[in-house]
Amino acid sequence: MKTKTLAVALALTLAPTLSFAAGCNYGKHEQQAMSCAPGTTFDAATNSCVTTTG
Repeated sequence: MKTKTLAVALALTLAPTLSFAAGCNYGKHEQQAMSCAPGTTFDAATNSCVTTTG
């Protein structure tokens, strides 16, 4: 009986900690801006950086 009580107490103690860890990125679903190296631009059709001519 002591083992079950200890296991339940441990689970109840750790439950809030695990829920906070899972939600650390809540509300941060915005996309970041793509940055390309100098001399290149972002091509949305290919989703990659392409060299600029001219």
